[in-house]
Amino acid sequence: MEYLLTTKNLSKQYGRQKAVDRVSLHVRKGEIYGLIGRNGAGKTTLLRMISGLAAVSEGEISLFGKTGREAGALRERIGVLIENPGVYANMSAYENLKIKCIAMGANAKDEIEKVLKIVGLEDTGKKHVRNFSLGMKQRLGIALALIGNPDLVILDEPINGLDPQGIAEMREVLEMLNREHGITFIISSHILEELSKIATKYGIIHKGALLQELTREELLERCGEYIELQTPDTERACTVIEEIGITRYKVVDAGIIQIYERLQESSGIVLRLAEHGIQIKGITVKNEALEDYYLNLTGGAANA
Repeated sequence: MEYLLTTKNLSKQYGRQKAVDRVSLHVRKGEIYGLIGRNGAGKTTLLRMISGLAAVSEGEISLFGKTGREAGALRERIGVLIENPGVYANMSAYENLKIKCIAMGANAKDEIEKVLKIVGLEDTGKKHVRNFSLGMKQRLGIALALIGNPDLVILDEPINGLDPQGIAEMREVLEMLNREHGITFIISSHILEELSKIATKYGIIHKGALLQELTREELLERCGEYIELQTPDTERACTVIEEIGITRYKVVDAGIIQIYERLQESSGIVLRLAEHGIQIKGITVKNEALEDYYLNLTGGAANA
């Protein structure tokens, strides 16, 4: 699987302050890469350098296998939403997207209708953006980033300020774009638990430095997340669990089984057990919170 983006010892210096310190990222095609870090950790500065919006002090960026000027020429294949969406409040969503299309030389009518439908704003008509909800404005920001059919989309804190329903809707849009349109994402957030619901790989950044890169499976394992099944027939249940290809599990007590893989398939596991006549008294997903893992990794809340 190819890398769409890598950075090598990427740094950004402001006077005596090093906002980004020798960061080496590795983003593969098709990933949703979650950049985790508190406010001020260096996430936005890092994304601005990758997007070409800030100069690099030291290090190297490789885009689609190219570096230097060749990489710079390929930035048209990147969609960007960093900080607040740059929209005209007295215009409609369609009019805002038309301006972006003109700037990029895209076929305006076909492109706009397609993108509005993708983000769920196709029925906004002539409604001005100033009358949009925060969630709608964020959707419009993503729509702007999608103009030109990018292969990689960079989103900086896209769920910041959204209510729970808005966060859920945003998550659905991003997952759909990744799944159905093959778009690779880099998404930064300080809302760690929400990011954990969508990302397939993570980079943990703290005080400008990248502490870890790890897959979703590795993170869940380190956070101790698992499915806990309660059943009076653990022996038969274990047989079925092995038949469906699960190997990382253990019986921890009479009637309790903990499963450490395929955590998104809990309903399917229960269904297979039921098909074999195995009674399930309870099923829960338990874990150490991602926030706790991050705090432990960075030395606790005092190190924020």
